[in-house]
Amino acid sequence: MNFDIPDEIAAYLDELDDFIQREIKPLEEQDDNIRFFDHRREDARTDWDRGGLPNEEWEALLREARRRADAAGHYRYPLAEEYGGKNGTNLGMAIIREHLAKKGLGLHNDLQNEHSIVANNVGVLLMIEYGTEEQKRDWVPGLLDGSKGFAFGITEPEHGSDATHMETVAVRDGDGWRINGEKTWNTGIHKAPYDLIFARTSGKAGDGKGITAFLVPTDAEGFRVEEMLWTFNMPTDHGRISLTDVHVPDDAIFGGEGNGLGVVQHFFNENRIRQAASSLGAAQFCIDQAVAYAKVRKPFGKALATNQAIQFPLVELQTQCEMLRALIHKTAWQMDTYGNFSVSDKVSMCNYWSNRMCCEAADRAMQVHGGLGYSRHKPFEHIYRHHRRYRITEGAEEIQMRRVAGYMFGFMKQRAPKGVDEDRG
Repeated sequence: MNFDIPDEIAAYLDELDDFIQREIKPLEEQDDNIRFFDHRREDARTDWDRGGLPNEEWEALLREARRRADAAGHYRYPLAEEYGGKNGTNLGMAIIREHLAKKGLGLHNDLQNEHSIVANNVGVLLMIEYGTEEQKRDWVPGLLDGSKGFAFGITEPEHGSDATHMETVAVRDGDGWRINGEKTWNTGIHKAPYDLIFARTSGKAGDGKGITAFLVPTDAEGFRVEEMLWTFNMPTDHGRISLTDVHVPDDAIFGGEGNGLGVVQHFFNENRIRQAASSLGAAQFCIDQAVAYAKVRKPFGKALATNQAIQFPLVELQTQCEMLRALIHKTAWQMDTYGNFSVSDKVSMCNYWSNRMCCEAADRAMQVHGGLGYSRHKPFEHIYRHHRRYRITEGAEEIQMRRVAGYMFGFMKQRAPKGVDEDRG
């Protein structure tokens, strides 16, 4: 077995590093753009006069970085060549996302709002997989260049992890559907022209079938953004919305009537392995910074690095990083080889443990740095506040652990590997 990073991916990391130095770092430093990343970052990013929304200058800077990355051929890496991508693999994306996050805060990769010079492009992937031919013609070009987009209306105020009990309903009305309900944590709703609303169209509460996804214009009559939810990590682009007799035509259905949960679950594993890799990279950054500081900080006449109370917690974290990195790479390779859902238990293991470990690494880095670590002059508080979110979103860690238990104890079965007809068990 060869555990080295494949040569073509290693070469691509060098190419990305060169692009960052040539194009992204100069942009980050010009016109005081560094204010979005230094101790002023939260205040600079947030438009407090507009209810805590992202600052327009901040979002414009992110767009320019993405434009440059797209022009250089990096932004669409995971997409197929026909869409301008590089046919990127799950293993490649995992390695790249860790590599970028390990660099710390910067315009190259800011996970507070899923910005990266190598994009996840979930909306594009979903549209390519589930859109009708007409929808793909209408949507794919705009999703690729950023001129079109949609938020995700899945979670409800009374229903979080369990989407099967959602109370939003859609009923047939003439040549379309009428939707009533409420959604929360609609990320990006402050700008999105559409919201992908999941509503029950048949069946009963708890059924996996009977939930349909609708592409709903956010300016439709009866669609209302009730509030933007302030979070641990500002600014906020997370909205709570209501739908009151919102009418959409039949061609607003996305992914087929009654198949909404299949749509949203399709890329769960891809998202989760990439997010796990990003948390791993952020954790490694925190550990590396703590080690470097411990070598030069000399209270009471000797370096912090000589104290076992400093060494041992960082040793434990580094050991966890090494073990997790091996599992992430193995799992991503197996997803590429056998299919995205052939190793769902391993994906959940990677996801919940990396998010927890990242928070622990950020907390330990704060402790090693003392008062400076607690301040916003170091990025650890920002990393902690952001990655703490992932212990809840993308499937709370309790849901991930329950999922692993389901496979361990035989309540669930893995999907069969590519080319195999029977379940793996």
